Amino acid sequence: MPLEFVRDDITRMDVDAIVNAANRSLLGGGGVDGAIHRAAGPELKEECRALGGCETGRAKVTRGYRLKAKYVIHTVGPIWQGGGCGEREALSACYRNSLALAQDMGCASVAFPLISAGAYGYPKAEAMGVAVDEITRFLQTREMTVYLVLFGETEFLTGKALYRDVKEYIDRNYAETHIKKNVEARRSAAWRQGEEEGLAIDRALMMEATPAPAPAASKPLEETDWEELLRQTDEGFSETLLRLIDQKGIPDTECYKRANVDRKLFSKIRSNPAYRPKKQTVFAFAVALELDLRETRMLLERAGFALSHSSRFDLVMEYCIRNRRYDVFEINQILFQLDMPLLGSCMA
Repeated sequence: MPLEFVRDDITRMDVDAIVNAANRSLLGGGGVDGAIHRAAGPELKEECRALGGCETGRAKVTRGYRLKAKYVIHTVGPIWQGGGCGEREALSACYRNSLALAQDMGCASVAFPLISAGAYGYPKAEAMGVAVDEITRFLQTREMTVYLVLFGETEFLTGKALYRDVKEYIDRNYAETHIKKNVEARRSAAWRQGEEEGLAIDRALMMEATPAPAPAASKPLEETDWEELLRQTDEGFSETLLRLIDQKGIPDTECYKRANVDRKLFSKIRSNPAYRPKKQTVFAFAVALELDLRETRMLLERAGFALSHSSRFDLVMEYCIRNRRYDVFEINQILFQLDMPLLGSCMA
């Protein structure tokens, strides 16, 4: 784990392996295939020539040559013929075989394009569904960082109805919050302008009539009961999270994978009671544990955050939690389209 969506040129990805959406000859072509061959240099084509081509759904590996990636995994996606000719099975096999090959080569990180979604005509939303299904299934039992490198328009990432509903929720609540703040600010300014003189007189009279309070007695520093003060302090984020995991009866591994969080990050959280996470991390675990809004607010408070209608990111998360949309990858597709921070990955 985890799976991360990125906007980038796959030839620039600094990973152990990149996946090439190749044609059956493996000798280069258009789109991603041509870009990878150009960036890797002519040596890549020479090695591919020796491989003797590749069948649809299969995968073969070469060196990366001039790429940052050590390896290029070449896989041949299906050409879309309407969906009734085994296209989904073939596309699923592309991801499965590429991931298995990356594991065999000892890769800790691999970057995929959206296979078959270009010139081969596979509908992008369906191609995305296959990619996410196969990658997340693989990551349930393996530790690897996988990137889906997306380029250009990304409206296809989530269902149009869901994306529209989230946008409407953001626009409605964000607008209401700021309209309310502006009205309150104008009222406050008007009140200050009309009442300032009278308030100044009242304050002066009160100061004359009110005796100065006697200084409060305080304990010497050495007599302070520090243990009692510490006992009164609420548990922190780490303790609260671990308690919630126990209450929900979810194994640690399942929890951090549901949260799309790296195992090393989860180990830091578990071993450090004073751990201070990013807000995205808190929301990632709220989603993984399927917390309701009350529980989510409590977990945020333990980390020093609040759920605010002044934040569009918070509104996306509020909508998803309120409507029990607990699929972290579905949420991340919405966040990705809105250019917001994603949940999970290797974040702190």
